[in-house]
Amino acid sequence: MALNRSKIISSGLIAIALIVVASILGKSWRKSHTSHQTIAITGLGQKDFKSDLIVWNATFSRSAKTLADANRFIKEDINQVKGFLTKKGITENEITFATVRINRDYKSLYNNEGNVVGNEFEGFTLIQQVIIESKNLDVVEKMAGEIGDLIEKGIEFSANEPDYYFTKLKDLKIELLKQATDDAFVRAQTIAENAKSDVGNLKNASMGVFQITGQNSNEDYSWGGSFNTKAKYKTASITVKLEFDL
Repeated sequence: MALNRSKIISSGLIAIALIVVASILGKSWRKSHTSHQTIAITGLGQKDFKSDLIVWNATFSRSAKTLADANRFIKEDINQVKGFLTKKGITENEITFATVRINRDYKSLYNNEGNVVGNEFEGFTLIQQVIIESKNLDVVEKMAGEIGDLIEKGIEFSANEPDYYFTKLKDLKIELLKQATDDAFVRAQTIAENAKSDVGNLKNASMGVFQITGQNSNEDYSWGGSFNTKAKYKTASITVKLEFDL
């Protein structure tokens, strides 16, 4: 009887020991295999702004039988164009006259059947480019609408639409990145609260492409980033993707 009782006690102790070990191992497994949940959110930073720099390009040309005459004519035109621009409020340091381009002019010769049989030299055409770069947008825009005055003087003047830029893009990008980051964090908090959870540490962060489009336009975003130069009023935007622990 004593032997059986001893066996029963030993078996009970072994069973208790096994239960304790199993409990410890179970807790250890659960701790090392805790479900690791995260949340990934995209935030948007966006701002409308007005360009603060205008760049306006135009060309004018003169043709003559000799290079000397063409050069003399183009110099006279340069003086007239410069006078016109300064009279309209453009300062001299905002005006750049590029190097003159020289073209040789030929006319085609035809036979009685209408086929081209050769070329005949007619003279030279000199093409002058003028570039205006200014922060006085209104002044340049007003001047651009009055270039008919130059054409009336016999100057073959041709202008492109102006380009508009913003000189403080670096500061704008930083502002938008902060805005996009704050937006993403608020979104993450909202989702976590509704899911009865809390936002943990930041795990990953990535920045999207910087986009500049015309304000209130239907321009498409580009994978490489849009950079509108034709609109005076623009919209800049950037996205930030953040991943948090929950």
